Amino acid sequence: MHAKDRHKPVLLDREDLAATKILIVDDSEDMRELLRTYLLKAGYSNIFTATSAEQAYQLLHYSEDKEDLAPESPAVDLILMDIIMPGTTGVDACHKIRTIACYKDTPIIMISAATDISLLSAAFSNGATDYIKKPIRKIELLARISVALRLQREMAYRNAWEKELVKLTEQLQEANKKLNKLSNTDALTGIANRRLFDEKIEYEWKLARRSQQPLSLIMVDIDHFKNYNDSFGHQAGDECLKQVAAALKHTLRRPADFVARYGGEEFSVIIPETDGKTASEIAETLRSAVAALHIPQARPDNNEWVTISLGVSSCMPNGEQTIQNLIALADKALYKAKHAGRNRVVMA
Repeated sequence: MHAKDRHKPVLLDREDLAATKILIVDDSEDMRELLRTYLLKAGYSNIFTATSAEQAYQLLHYSEDKEDLAPESPAVDLILMDIIMPGTTGVDACHKIRTIACYKDTPIIMISAATDISLLSAAFSNGATDYIKKPIRKIELLARISVALRLQREMAYRNAWEKELVKLTEQLQEANKKLNKLSNTDALTGIANRRLFDEKIEYEWKLARRSQQPLSLIMVDIDHFKNYNDSFGHQAGDECLKQVAAALKHTLRRPADFVARYGGEEFSVIIPETDGKTASEIAETLRSAVAALHIPQARPDNNEWVTISLGVSSCMPNGEQTIQNLIALADKALYKAKHAGRNRVVMA
């Protein structure tokens, strides 16, 4: 449904009347014929009649013996039903019809000569839309049918619009999810970016302070990356960055461990609930994983393959410590690793 259509009034023209399917359920032949005549003169031409609830079920394509094979779409648009009939009463039939999914919104107008309030109350309790008292007055009959059909179609429009709103909302949520992922992902390497790193380390810091667990950080830098770029070109440099990022990500075993591109050829790894000794062991595993990629180094003076240097810091977050201290210590350790000959892990 287009948005512009949702406020259109639902009017019944002659074509609508002719297309509307109405089922009359009454054990009286005279009453069936009277109702049929009134409807035909008003422009309704798709009229079906049944003498009992059981016959009505057949016309509605429903079998009590095969409830699991209930119809998927309604066979009629409106039902006129006598409230008192031999065998299954109109009240019981109304209740049964309402259990059929495709007829849960189909207007059911009860016809009754009875004035018993409890009987009418039972009819409404079992799903009746409206009722008409006998003797039938043509103007009242047609007016109530018209109102019931308009309300039913207004409801159908509203339900369709609500479904469209749900669908649009789901699409918007999915788009926002993708946008959020893009805003937190490094476009080149596909791992987390600096923005997400800042959010993640703040979150882990608060968590560690509450749980009184250590938090470790590893700063990683690709050795001689400028030489690599200058020798092989930026395209090869980009490929090198992607391979190193993938190796770091896939080497981390725990779901809580987190790697991000910190900037340029530098990466950062957050290791929650881990002390410095264990974090250093993890850092050594990362160093070995990158060396095992066997990416040829541009100037193999010291190493034949591309390597990384790593600085590790660890602390128990408290009032005296800050995130900035943790990062600064890891940076200093990384600086020492670079000046000690690269391709190594240094613990702050």
